[in-house]
Amino acid sequence: MLQSPRGRAGAAFLQLAIAARTMAGVSELESALQMEPAAFQALYSTQKPKLEDENLIFFCQMGKRGLQATQLAQGLGYTGARNYTGAYREWLQQEG
Repeated sequence: MLQSPRGRAGAAFLQLAIAARTMAGVSELESALQMEPAAFQALYSTQKPKLEDENLIFFCQMGKRGLQATQLAQGLGYTGARNYTGAYREWLQQEG
């Protein structure tokens, strides 16, 4: 079962999940993660993740875009970027 992390890492998980709902996709993620924090906040109504945030979880419906997003974030220096390899489909099966 997928559970969101607790504490500070959990906050980063939730913030990115909220922001991701408004993004067009992986193509928008690169520019979003390079924005100034104030611009990110204004556009996505949540705090921009910090490079040192732990457990910055990326996922998608099937797994491919989540992996791409994770690799992109890691390439930009987000050392805590992780991919939920089971994707939404697995999570839904576990919860159902």
